[in-house]
Amino acid sequence: MSLPAHEPIVPEGSARPLAILGVTASGKSALALELARQRGDVELVSVDSMQVYRGMDVGTAKPTVAERSEVRHHVLDLVDPWESFDVHAFQGAVRCALTDIHGRGKRPVLVGGTGLYLRAVVDDLEIPGQFPEVAAELETEPDTVLLHTRLAALDPLGAARMEPTNRRRILRALEVSAGSGRPFSSFGAGMEVHQPSPVHLVGLWLPRPVVVLRIERRYVDQMAAGFLAEVQRLAAGPSISHTAAQALGYRELLAHLRGEITLDTALATAVTRTRQFARRQRVWFRRDPRISWIGAAEDPMVALPALLAEAHALWD
Repeated sequence: MSLPAHEPIVPEGSARPLAILGVTASGKSALALELARQRGDVELVSVDSMQVYRGMDVGTAKPTVAERSEVRHHVLDLVDPWESFDVHAFQGAVRCALTDIHGRGKRPVLVGGTGLYLRAVVDDLEIPGQFPEVAAELETEPDTVLLHTRLAALDPLGAARMEPTNRRRILRALEVSAGSGRPFSSFGAGMEVHQPSPVHLVGLWLPRPVVVLRIERRYVDQMAAGFLAEVQRLAAGPSISHTAAQALGYRELLAHLRGEITLDTALATAVTRTRQFARRQRVWFRRDPRISWIGAAEDPMVALPALLAEAHALWD
């Protein structure tokens, strides 16, 4: 199976994008919006795997209509919740957005915390395709070490990069190697390698207890803003995709609407799951030495002067 030629995400000769990243509920979106207001030449590109879905607004903390009219936002509301959307589609959407922003002489700021999607842009990853028939056949083999031996025959370098007991990674590498006819390792050096990037990375850091409080308060605010009604509308429509149904808060409220749990339990579970997600994000971002971190004790806006200085050094 031949694969399409890989096109760079960041257009040649364009302004170097700035990425503002951080854990969920850390205030990075509000900080990015204020940066855009202060500079006047910035447009924002969402790096959120759930904000691409139409109708999922309150629970994904999507920018409001007023905010989007004030500052141009990209990569929002691309598909309906029952449609499929993956990292390939995201890369294409970001590529179009950056070309558009560059063509109008504006500065692009990526903002979000979906780790894989961010890396797909930051490192211009060539993501291997899916080969479901190959994957289904491989799943029938229960011996993971034997699968690793098979991978070593097809892709010695790829096999050397993973433990013989890591079944998920081995299955994926075998699926790609057998399905595409290319070694899995030929698609890139792997997520453990952090190469020079055309994207300048700035991270917003808040203390963990502060993030926990912000997560809890955000759910209170979202419920007051109609989160439950939003999920009720989704539940009344076509069956939403597995990916969309796993979104933080949505899965729990959908379970409540099905009568499986109480509303209080749904919200408590959503808070716990979101706190766990924030911990995973911290671990993910901590591995990347290219990130310049800006700290704030409680209010993310304290970081604005430092962020403005980063933007000035990058573009002016």
